[in-house]
Amino acid sequence: MAKLADSITGARVLGARFAASQRRANPDGRMPLFDHIRELRNRLVKAIAAIVAGMCVGFVPQVYDRLWAFVYHPFKVAASHDHLIVTGVFDGFMLRVQVAFFFGLIVTSPFWLYQIWAFIAPGLYRREKRWAYAFVGAAAPLFLAGAVLAYFAMSRGLHYLLALVPNGVSVLATVSNYLSYFEAMILGFGLAFELPLALVMLNMVGILSHERIAKWRRMIIFCVFVFAGIASPSPDPLTMLLLAVPCVVLVEAADLLIWMNDRRRASRPSIYAGLSDDEASPIDLDVPSRDGVDIGRTPGPGD
Repeated sequence: MAKLADSITGARVLGARFAASQRRANPDGRMPLFDHIRELRNRLVKAIAAIVAGMCVGFVPQVYDRLWAFVYHPFKVAASHDHLIVTGVFDGFMLRVQVAFFFGLIVTSPFWLYQIWAFIAPGLYRREKRWAYAFVGAAAPLFLAGAVLAYFAMSRGLHYLLALVPNGVSVLATVSNYLSYFEAMILGFGLAFELPLALVMLNMVGILSHERIAKWRRMIIFCVFVFAGIASPSPDPLTMLLLAVPCVVLVEAADLLIWMNDRRRASRPSIYAGLSDDEASPIDLDVPSRDGVDIGRTPGPGD
């Protein structure tokens, strides 16, 4: 056993040395087009295999029963009768496939998101990687918060929609219609919570400033309430406020971050300060480097 452990350790050391030598020989991670295509294929195969494995877990009767109870709960709370219908022989099977697919997609999301990141990351600079980590780390909790809020607000919208049916008319809601409503609510609320992140991203690339947001603040708040009224089918003000108020608070928080970033930019000395209109700017600009190599400067004789 000691010899086997020593051989495994030696193989790991050799592998690490080989990877380090490859990085030194090719610091930018460049490869031919067909190698990129092969890598993309391998990443996609791994991601699809993980999702299929998650689907198989979702097909297990004990897991599927819990998942369906979770999805079905808002309709059970809102409806006077607690049953949905199917209209085809294969609808029951397709329902299991759909629920298991979304279960596998959510449960294995860290793995397939890593595969996407591992394919994109070698082409990014260090600063771009840091911003990508920050935005992805903020996007997931924001979307999750919107999805949780949508789940608890869903029953109010369903209660209103079902109450629109006149007396003497029975509602025979199909499973497919209910799942479409469920997914639309989750997606709509989740994307609404991503609005502040989109504003910050626009500010980071220099498109949106604090002054412009201050000028458009009333219009932005009005548009948020309009979107909340469209995304929530119930016309009562409570359901609309459940989505609109958190979005407005997040927009104000994003505006604070944008104001701080604009102040930080204004405090930096400009490379164009003191130059006339026909005077050239300095050549040695502060260009982001990739793995310590300054790509914005031509190497000199002493490099």
